Amino acid sequence: MDGDAEGVWSPDIEQSFQEALAIYPPCGRRKIILSDEGKMYGRNELIARYIKLRTGKTRTRKQVSSHIQVLARKKVREYQAGIKAMNLDQASKDKALQNMAALSSAQIVSPSMIKNHLPPLSPAPYQPTRFWPAPIPVQPGPSQDIKPFVQPPYSALSGPVQQPIPAYEPLAPPPPPSATAVPVWQDRTIASSKLRMLEYSAFMEVQRDPDNYSKHLFVHIGQTNPSYSDPLLEAVEVRQIYDKFPEKKGGLKELYEKGPQNAFFLVKFWADLNSSGMLDVPGSFYGVSSQYSSMENMTITVSTKVCSFGKQVVEKVETEYARLEGGKYVYRIHRSPMCEYMINFIHKLKHLPEKYMMNSVLENFTILQVVTNRDTQETLLCIAFVFEVSNSEHGAQYHVYRLVKD
Repeated sequence: MDGDAEGVWSPDIEQSFQEALAIYPPCGRRKIILSDEGKMYGRNELIARYIKLRTGKTRTRKQVSSHIQVLARKKVREYQAGIKAMNLDQASKDKALQNMAALSSAQIVSPSMIKNHLPPLSPAPYQPTRFWPAPIPVQPGPSQDIKPFVQPPYSALSGPVQQPIPAYEPLAPPPPPSATAVPVWQDRTIASSKLRMLEYSAFMEVQRDPDNYSKHLFVHIGQTNPSYSDPLLEAVEVRQIYDKFPEKKGGLKELYEKGPQNAFFLVKFWADLNSSGMLDVPGSFYGVSSQYSSMENMTITVSTKVCSFGKQVVEKVETEYARLEGGKYVYRIHRSPMCEYMINFIHKLKHLPEKYMMNSVLENFTILQVVTNRDTQETLLCIAFVFEVSNSEHGAQYHVYRLVKD
């Protein structure tokens, strides 16, 4: 027994502790400012806050510090034994031990520091909860600061014991409509009876010279031309995702009950964060573009809410007017600047050393986009976005589901 002052750290607390170590690297005596609160936190305070909001259990800053020191002493003993057992000359062993002695306790238990300074060991990897199976190939294409806070881990709906749902189980699609009942794109694309999303992308753009730009797509939904032979969208029970979005006035639950229910969709993005071919230099532009169409001439309002653990962090509201093109009304929001919060989040996410760490953060990061008729306040589209990191060489991918309620 290592004499850990705060007693036994249960598996859920330890898991949250390890996640927080990966998310918040050692920062010495510097403080971190949370942009939506304006408060300053030390690293151990952030870890304690993360544990509280993930598990509902309290660990103080001093208890976190004590736990880090206990783990560091344990790791030091393990590494000392490992170094001594390695087939190295004495000078190399001495240098390795000196390098380790120069690290603080926080650095010793930090995954990135272990990787860079200490001999490799084999800790059991954390397996993040997966709510969807692997991506279904959909339109491979070229290739928004969130804090992982505010509610316990996603749990099964059937009881108080917190057990992750392995996957959403798609419901059986409804019988296909006759060719004349509804437009071909309805039930096959992100479209209600009054508005269709044609395109959506979040990107980074870097100017190489006065006349040339390079563009990297983090996520992308491209235009499609569906036919009646295409399958209808799979359905997901909307109540399975209520807790991943705001519950207050204007939240997903209230919006869905208000309807119309054919306007509600879930989009799973596999985001492409591999922009290593482009230098993120000062002046790089981060933006979001989207395009919609309708048979009606309306003025639309587009609300985009970034959410962490089901709570709204930032919201952006934009108004767009219709342009008549080819017999339909088109709405374009072109190169809308991404907010500083999202840019910082992408930077932090990209600097996590492992993809499972990125996915652990993204598991509690969602975006809710609501498009309304500005004059009537009718909901035209409501799209819930959830995210993982793409492993595909094809870059960003996505899959669309209808949201239903049995």
